[in-house]
Amino acid sequence: MTTRERWAVALAGLLLIGLLPTACTPRPDGATAPNGSSSEAARPNEKRVLRIGAIPDQNPEKLNRLYGLVAEELSEQLKVPVQFVPVTDYTAAVSAFRTGDLDLVWFGGLTGVQARLQKPGARALAQRDIDRSFHSVFIANPSSGLKPFSAQSDLTQLKGKRFTFGSESSTSGRLMPQYFLDQAGVQLSDFAGGNPGFSGSHDALIALVQSGTYDAGVVNEQVWRSRIEEGKVDTTKVVELWRTPGYANYTWVVQPGLDKDYGEGFTERLEQAFTGLDPSDPRQAQILELFGAETFVPASNKQYEAIEAVGRQVGKVR
Repeated sequence: MTTRERWAVALAGLLLIGLLPTACTPRPDGATAPNGSSSEAARPNEKRVLRIGAIPDQNPEKLNRLYGLVAEELSEQLKVPVQFVPVTDYTAAVSAFRTGDLDLVWFGGLTGVQARLQKPGARALAQRDIDRSFHSVFIANPSSGLKPFSAQSDLTQLKGKRFTFGSESSTSGRLMPQYFLDQAGVQLSDFAGGNPGFSGSHDALIALVQSGTYDAGVVNEQVWRSRIEEGKVDTTKVVELWRTPGYANYTWVVQPGLDKDYGEGFTERLEQAFTGLDPSDPRQAQILELFGAETFVPASNKQYEAIEAVGRQVGKVR
């Protein structure tokens, strides 16, 4: 055998050794392996990763901290691997749920309705105690000349002002506020420039109004109150104008068919994992605190029928 032939044999052996693990090692996320077989087939006794998500309505640091804790808690209680998968915006959360890339998602009222309508059999699983009657708060920069009022009809003062909503698909930062504005006779074309702005999140909206970029905006009440308590709002530069009537809001929405994947009764156990969160347990107490809730309660699709009706009325649900 020539020197060149010996080198060729040695190289072929190294390549074979390098490729074997790739072809045979199963993936922990249950994805299809390069050789065409799935890791589920290779490891039949292991459950695939339960993928959870959430609409990005607050700053990413808080979201990662909160849902990292939720993933740890669910994994421990349900004895399955759980992974938090961040998304870029509200629409991406709905799309990922529709395609099955997310199994369980923390949605606002509107996005929850949109997601369920696109995935027959999906259902609202659990909500915070505060989500049974949630509120939005209209806020303003004092330099705008706007002052607090108590009557919904006074929303007409916003005509001609630079106004911003939160995300275009936010229940508390767009859908319900637009509904109350419409009731008061204020159309989107009535704002300065002929259109409102969209900040993308509640935290961004507060910052934009506080800086004077916009005269006024509307924000999730729970975020507004918590940011004031945390000292992150300069109340000399942004004030509360009006608090809306209550409406149903956030909820965990779950995919149909999880009992088939994880065993009979899994969806019920998933619900109990939330409704059973105990403030005497350190990690569970932290989860409740970060959610701004005292407890979670069971939720139902029926609670969001009014949100669906308003969504259809303003063109956000078809």
